[in-house]
Amino acid sequence: MNSLENAKIVVIGGAGFVGSHIVDQLLLEPVSSVVVYDNFVRGARSNLKHIQDSRLEVVEGSICDRATLQETISGADYVFLLAALWLYECVHEPRSAVEVNVVGTFNVIEAAKEAGVKKVIYSSSASVYGDALFTPMTEDHPFNNRTFYGATKIAGEQFFRAFYEQHKLDYVGLRYMNVYGPRMDYRGTYVSVIMKVLDRIDKGLAPVIFGDGSQSYDFVHVSDVARANILALKSNATDVNLNVGSGTKTSIKELVSMLLDITGSSLQPEYKPEEQMFVTHRVGATENAAETIGFEASVALEMGLPTVVEWRERDQESVNAAREAAAAQ
Repeated sequence: MNSLENAKIVVIGGAGFVGSHIVDQLLLEPVSSVVVYDNFVRGARSNLKHIQDSRLEVVEGSICDRATLQETISGADYVFLLAALWLYECVHEPRSAVEVNVVGTFNVIEAAKEAGVKKVIYSSSASVYGDALFTPMTEDHPFNNRTFYGATKIAGEQFFRAFYEQHKLDYVGLRYMNVYGPRMDYRGTYVSVIMKVLDRIDKGLAPVIFGDGSQSYDFVHVSDVARANILALKSNATDVNLNVGSGTKTSIKELVSMLLDITGSSLQPEYKPEEQMFVTHRVGATENAAETIGFEASVALEMGLPTVVEWRERDQESVNAAREAAAAQ
């Protein structure tokens, strides 16, 4: 097991949704410092504002900026790499996807190798699998990906494997299923189905379900995902890519019904003709992660969804209060 005592850890993309939860959990460990490296395009300083810990340092920078990246990673014991353009951004900006997700990932790997970093935990994605050929999907499920985002994540996994083979840079790649929880983006252009449903409910509009709602996914709470990252870091595992999910299949129809119940809404879903979707079925096998790093999801969807609704309400109140204060000046 890797000891985190007095370790310097760099979390690249640490102000993001998943990254900020990793930072929270790292600061419960006996580390000497946690450095958040983020360009604040997808990440937000507000995701870190609750932290009052002198061990936290924040550096603004991009993974495309090799000099700043190398300076930040210098002296680090461990690195988490979460920074990336998201799926829909990659659709509309494929060249940026390559520059950030592919070249940027290479920059991090190269800097980590040069700095003598002991291990890197790479945030990959279940997008590498594409639409499921069978479920639950084991880690040897074929790469059935048909998106730019998935392609960049496959490239990242292969870079890490090649560097391990050539330079013995230890790493673990984590293939996240559908991550949800507090600090999810709900104000951006591309938001999750959970936030889209809550937006409709807030406005008194019927949630929209495309097709018959049988599309099924594996939803995993962000606190579990953060814990999987810490377990992967502490473990002796290396040169492996693992699923991080709940292993539970939930249909969109079931998800919408749960959100209506949690919010106390009497609205009925509206069904529309099915739109083109990147993936219609994706549930991950969990046995390998349990055996390799000791990870099993602990937050059931019934318990996790209320944490999203409650956090979203508090965040909206905070944002509205700030706007009112600004307008009053």
